[in-house]
Amino acid sequence: MQRCKEETRTEILRHAARIFRTRGFAGSSMREIADAAHVCLSNIYNYFPGKDAIFRAVVRPATLALEKMLQGHHGQQGEDVMSIGTEAYLQKVTGEYVALLDRHRTTLELLFFRAQGSSLENYRETYTDRSTVLVRAWLDDMKRRHPRMNAEVSDFSIHLHTVWMFTLFEEIIMHRIKPKDTPQIVAEYIRFETTGWRELMKL
Repeated sequence: MQRCKEETRTEILRHAARIFRTRGFAGSSMREIADAAHVCLSNIYNYFPGKDAIFRAVVRPATLALEKMLQGHHGQQGEDVMSIGTEAYLQKVTGEYVALLDRHRTTLELLFFRAQGSSLENYRETYTDRSTVLVRAWLDDMKRRHPRMNAEVSDFSIHLHTVWMFTLFEEIIMHRIKPKDTPQIVAEYIRFETTGWRELMKL
């Protein structure tokens, strides 16, 4: 039976994810992906303009989830600073981090460890730079709402905040931490980090 276009596209992405996981972006080829998905090499370009587009599509669920989390924490609808450190905040952020790892561990692994040579090889740095700008604006907004808080936190400390988040995710993935053990580790990290932020902001 002839496959429909959506089924073929799904098969390409499924096999590409396996190949990228094994060989990395740089070590994979369009021919290898096409052969695995049983698609002619010339035909695969009817679905994706190149290998980079395939890689971006494979990891898109993870990048969308990370973006949603960034906007939810520090975008226009971000948390109020006074909620940081509360038990409700701890549980909410822990749940978000654990859900991210549970749902997207495989694609996060590709994004963090197999992206060299792709347009996303500097994703962590680009995300961190955008996060620094957003958090700075968020801090300034919180200062207007709560004049007594300290917003004079260096941009480099804000930068480190995001770097540590990525390091947490990377270490959990790299060390194959079991899903049943992830919530405790994440909760410990969130509690440690928010305690430091509250001290910096004199809350």
